[in-house]
Amino acid sequence: MAPTFVLVHGSNATSRCFSVLQRELALRGHRSLAVDLLGHGAAGFSAAYQAQDLAKFATEPSPLAEVTHADVVAAVTDVVRQAHDHGPVILVGHSRGGLTVTSVANAVPELVDRTVYVSAWCCVDDTPAGYLQNPAYASTALAEAAKVMVGDPAQLGVIRMNWRSADPAHLAALKQAMLADGTDAELLSFLSGMDPDESLDAGNDRADAATWGRVPHTYVRLTRDESLPLALQDRFIEEADALTPANPFDVHSLDAGHVGPLVRAADLADVLGSLTPR
Repeated sequence: MAPTFVLVHGSNATSRCFSVLQRELALRGHRSLAVDLLGHGAAGFSAAYQAQDLAKFATEPSPLAEVTHADVVAAVTDVVRQAHDHGPVILVGHSRGGLTVTSVANAVPELVDRTVYVSAWCCVDDTPAGYLQNPAYASTALAEAAKVMVGDPAQLGVIRMNWRSADPAHLAALKQAMLADGTDAELLSFLSGMDPDESLDAGNDRADAATWGRVPHTYVRLTRDESLPLALQDRFIEEADALTPANPFDVHSLDAGHVGPLVRAADLADVLGSLTPR
């Protein structure tokens, strides 16, 4: 039976970020479902952000402020359970979405036939906060891109970004960090599908050899990524392979930046289409 690809977006993203990939998968005869994590998509709409009323935008309450990582995992687990009623599920996470993928596979390995990490977080030996302190995460481009942050996270309860900034320096930094292999027009189009807010709660879950480790897993390395640097991607792979040596990552590499395979998705669709459920 053909699998369903359940697609989990990354930080500040929405299901809309997978629209090009879903088109490519459909053209190859594959079924997919992109989820909006709790507080994202329609739930994350902000009139002040839309109008670029930055004074109001910097202080207005966020629907994400009360959303926990556990809430997100429970919601995605429910989606996976429903999809699994109709056949195998391949759970795909991009970027921060990998945190959710790991937690779901830890919780319900019997419902997940394969996990796929597309330049995504896969915590094994440390927590997300711990990895952030590691030199492997250092990226000048990412630090520059963070200058689009708005408001005080401690007061807002979220990380808030103004993806609609018209500052040329901000846009250049975002392009370098996220889509150095793309065009300015592609960057703006992608940013239009982003949400301004992201939860402060990334959870502390790590891959569990007894549960997550039972599920076949694939890692898609993005070799030009400056948002989640290649050194950190490779560290995730190395640690996971040490955790489950009998079930190592199936590794693929694409010559792309952080969101390149979501903007021009043919190569990623080919990789996903080549995978088989267990």
